[in-house]
Amino acid sequence: MTSSLFSAIEPNKATLAKKPKLLVVDDEQDNLDLLYRTFRREFNVFRADSGFKALEILANEGEMAAIISDQRMPEMKGTEFLSRTVSDFPDTMRIVLTGYTDITDLIDAINSGQVHKYITKPWEPEQLKQIISEAAQSYDLLKQRSEELRRSQAQNGLLSVIVTIAQKSNQLADCVMPLASAFWQNFAADGVILQLVEDGQLIDTQAMCGDSIGDLASDSLVQTAIALGQSQTSLNAEPDSSHKTNLAIAITFRKQVLGIFSLRWRKANAISLSDIVAIQQCADEIAIALTCIRYYVKP
Repeated sequence: MTSSLFSAIEPNKATLAKKPKLLVVDDEQDNLDLLYRTFRREFNVFRADSGFKALEILANEGEMAAIISDQRMPEMKGTEFLSRTVSDFPDTMRIVLTGYTDITDLIDAINSGQVHKYITKPWEPEQLKQIISEAAQSYDLLKQRSEELRRSQAQNGLLSVIVTIAQKSNQLADCVMPLASAFWQNFAADGVILQLVEDGQLIDTQAMCGDSIGDLASDSLVQTAIALGQSQTSLNAEPDSSHKTNLAIAITFRKQVLGIFSLRWRKANAISLSDIVAIQQCADEIAIALTCIRYYVKP
């Protein structure tokens, strides 16, 4: 999917309709099947009959909105399994199912923040559905806040670099590597190239960080960005492409393209639409800094 930046940030129906992920863990197959049937319409449900298998699923599938785990399982108790998920997936909501009276482990797990709630067996299906629905909403709020904080930190880090460059750089060639490195680190791109533009043409002044991206002169996304003076995005490139998410961010000042940032990730849809807006905002600040250096710094 390739489009201009502004059309790319329109709400995507497929994204909005995407089901949250739910992992259910129980050593009894009947319980696993019942939990799957209860939640399969609202969630993308993954099943595991032990804590070890659940950890394997998490390693392959990534973060879940919520995890429901039985407490009494052979080899690894539910609270022990859930405690192992906290460091990698701090925002995931964790719920324990318990059918016995030894509650000490559960209290410790809840107090330490490892478990969101516990539910006694046999459970009421509607009550469980309500609890998981609320947990998924809490997860969404946590992820939103975490993303906003991460994005704010990335922007602040970039703006600090931009201000330093504007104040201290004596020529444009001194700017490109610090800027490319800042974008690469703050937005966790697999590869970044910053190349300057004069009179609608790429010039030799450039810097690259991370993966080799290649010649921007032969990149159709980059050429379109230069021709239109507008950033371009490709969030789900062809299967044979080494980088599935590609951005060609136009650095423009008064409709003149001063440079192009090419940012790439191996994973499709690797960044959010809000990230794209934040990147463009930083590029707009860079345009001012480059203009100051180009026209106001003495040779």
